[in-house]
Amino acid sequence: MNPPRRKGWGPIVLGLALFTGVVARLLIGRDPTTGDWVVGFPEADIVALRFGAVKSGAAAGAALGLSGLLLQALLRNPLASPFILGLSAGAGLGATLAAWSPLAVAGAAAAFFGPDALLPGTIGAVSVLLLVYLLGRRGGMLDPLTLVLAGTVVASMCGALTLLLQSMMPPTSRGELWSWFMGQVPELPRAVPWWNTVAILAIVLFAASVKARALDVASAGDDEAESLGVAVGPLRLGLFIGAGALAATSVALCGPIAFVGFMAPHLARALLGGLHAALVPASAVAGAAILIWSDALRQGIDFGSGRLPIGVLTALFGGPVFLLVLRSTRVRRGDWAC
Repeated sequence: MNPPRRKGWGPIVLGLALFTGVVARLLIGRDPTTGDWVVGFPEADIVALRFGAVKSGAAAGAALGLSGLLLQALLRNPLASPFILGLSAGAGLGATLAAWSPLAVAGAAAAFFGPDALLPGTIGAVSVLLLVYLLGRRGGMLDPLTLVLAGTVVASMCGALTLLLQSMMPPTSRGELWSWFMGQVPELPRAVPWWNTVAILAIVLFAASVKARALDVASAGDDEAESLGVAVGPLRLGLFIGAGALAATSVALCGPIAFVGFMAPHLARALLGGLHAALVPASAVAGAAILIWSDALRQGIDFGSGRLPIGVLTALFGGPVFLLVLRSTRVRRGDWAC
């Protein structure tokens, strides 16, 4: 099946979505006394904070969107998302270990792995990435089904260890950890994780654009791809490394945020068709727009305990989208090209 042709108005819609999201995040605030939305241009110091949130949301959202597209191409599965490989669970385990270690380990180790350090979530995500890579090979090559099963098992084990460590922590030490687990778009992003995310995003975006035609061919199946000269093994390895690196850096910047990497490629596909030359940049733009808009909308949603966590909001939107895709006729027929 030939992929759908690119729709000329798709880039305009995506560009407007991103632009209006940025404007909304800069203008929408919350009255601290009533909790109501306040729309207007605030003072300079508040604008700086909101612009910091835009920077964080744009970098992490674009990384998640592109990571989701690469995983869907790798696994040839429209239901794939960045955390299907267990990266979120690995990052959570790393953060939990960092919060628990000062209670059990004194001195330099506690300072190195403290909950405010940049290392814990990244180390956890990268460690899981390497483990799933080792477990997901068959015959020396990455196998999509084995990769998914390995990611599911490793994620379950990381989740169990996370709960074990949390049960060993005092209740007063769990609040900040739970806040991180629900995702957060920092208004004062740290320079190192932000620049890491931007740098890796630029590298993977360029590499994926160069390999766009190979991704189109590979989505039809291994035999057809090999017959047309596409080396499936190296391509899968590159997709795996690129998707994993993007997801790991986004976790280091904003914590685990679900469904952005799932929704962004589908939004880009609906607007621009199935050719990866258009999908690669469009998925990054769609991911940035989704995360920035989510962060803007949650500013006025308060149930009495503070603003709604962004991870909860993206899950409330992403869950129904996942079910719609799952129940779609094309997925059930198995003819959805990724």
